[in-house]
Amino acid sequence: MSETKGKMSRRDFFKGAAMGVMGGTLLGMGVYSYSPWRKAFFPEIERKMADIGVCKSIKVTNISETSWFTNATLMSDIKNAGGLLVNQYSYNWPPFGDGTGLGRGSYEKGIAKIRHLLPNNVDEAWEVTKRLSVSPENAGGFAALIEVEQLNGRKRKFLLDSGWSYKWMDESFKREGIDRMLANREIEALIISHEHFDHFWGIPVTYKYDPTITTYIPDGFYPEGLDYIKASGHKGKVVKVKPGLNTIIPGLATYVFAVPIICRVYGEQAIYGNVKDHGLVSTTGCCHFGIIQFAETAYREIAYENNQLYGIYGGLHISPFEDWDPKYDDLVISLGKYDFKKIGCNHCTGVLCAKKFVERGYPVQRGTARFRSPAAEYLGNGDKIGFGIDV
Repeated sequence: MSETKGKMSRRDFFKGAAMGVMGGTLLGMGVYSYSPWRKAFFPEIERKMADIGVCKSIKVTNISETSWFTNATLMSDIKNAGGLLVNQYSYNWPPFGDGTGLGRGSYEKGIAKIRHLLPNNVDEAWEVTKRLSVSPENAGGFAALIEVEQLNGRKRKFLLDSGWSYKWMDESFKREGIDRMLANREIEALIISHEHFDHFWGIPVTYKYDPTITTYIPDGFYPEGLDYIKASGHKGKVVKVKPGLNTIIPGLATYVFAVPIICRVYGEQAIYGNVKDHGLVSTTGCCHFGIIQFAETAYREIAYENNQLYGIYGGLHISPFEDWDPKYDDLVISLGKYDFKKIGCNHCTGVLCAKKFVERGYPVQRGTARFRSPAAEYLGNGDKIGFGIDV
């Protein structure tokens, strides 16, 4: 490191570190880690400043953030099936239950029970799989509608994920009018964040209403997932998005993070939107790659209005099972340095984490705790958030 890098010399550093017991205690607590002083010891980041265009506004409707209804049931199933590193398709969860019991299933045996019913008879398929699966009543799902208004006033709609339970997702789609939008071809693409059960396994419900919808998936889906898209009745274009930045329309892009994820899943696709006069909006399904990497990737890769990280929406994967660990406090504190102007958190963010965001005074948009969402600190089922627009 150059001796002229920054304004802090080695002598100044040790002088500061010797400011007394209180100063040493604060440093030990990590205050230094979140202070401007730390920047003197890091190289300047070379920004690529990719141009993804600009849009006028973004509105997000939370169709469902309740991926499962009881943490204890989900964790018990995972533990007794062999743990978080086990292939999710072997858990014998719906819709791939084959009647052999927890941890003994397979995609091939499960899909064979319902393939002939998809996608038009999802109600009947769900009744079949309920009898053969483990914990079908615990399945919910994550999905959100993203509406982008372009600078010329044209409004375009995208669906982020398609949930898990056929029954729950069909009900949620009808509640928010997604069924009609799909049937009318108002939604131009389905963007799948990752292959996990609670984000992907409900795709027959989407294809029931629009089997031709263009579907973006992160490159890295397993053979089971690729076959399931076909088995679900899809007749449209499937785009396998390579790791990195991929512009969808002016002002909206996805970014695939090439990361291994629990339950034998690989890769997650998130969304960045550049809102005129406001800044960058970051939208995630689960953020398995971490909120710090999410924000830093935006800063490193993309040019955006006012150089401002304006908003964030979705699951931030900090305490998904409400098992608070002191290390999570570092993530809560770290989020503050990015100065988001609007935060809509839910799903795997964890209610405890959402409450800590509120306690720190972050601009969290509160929800209404309807339709089985757990708390008002969440942006819950049926709630909306606007970026560059009031909703």
